[in-house]
Amino acid sequence: MKPAPKDWPRFSSALCYQDAARAIDWLCDAFGFEVRLKIEGEGGRIEHSELTFGDGLIMVAQEDTKAERHLKAVLRSPKSLHGKCTQSLMFFVDDVDAHCAHARERGAQIVEEPTLQDYGNEYWADRSYGALDPEGHLWWIVQRVRGA
Repeated sequence: MKPAPKDWPRFSSALCYQDAARAIDWLCDAFGFEVRLKIEGEGGRIEHSELTFGDGLIMVAQEDTKAERHLKAVLRSPKSLHGKCTQSLMFFVDDVDAHCAHARERGAQIVEEPTLQDYGNEYWADRSYGALDPEGHLWWIVQRVRGA
């Protein structure tokens, strides 16, 4: 298998928001993402964006029900789907409790408080919490506390 392109992880995810510009600002402020690329179109509309967290990368897309490309036109924010989610995302942090407190202060809806998830001595243990962002995407933020 050939390596992924330079500066790209093998996998990345794209999230759709009704207000992508606001979502980008919130993700950076509340979760600690950094903007790597943000292409704005007419009226500040986000045409493409790339946000990083360590070596992870997500793309944030603007919802556009009238997009010429069918595959873009069907993308929706959970906010447009009455809170329904079609995916959840997970990323690792060094201090899950501090991250949770910071995210809560910035308006994240904590749906599961930091909790130990112990998969047994032959596997690993994580401390994690679940949060919804302002448009309803479900995030799992995890700290590895014991390796296999």
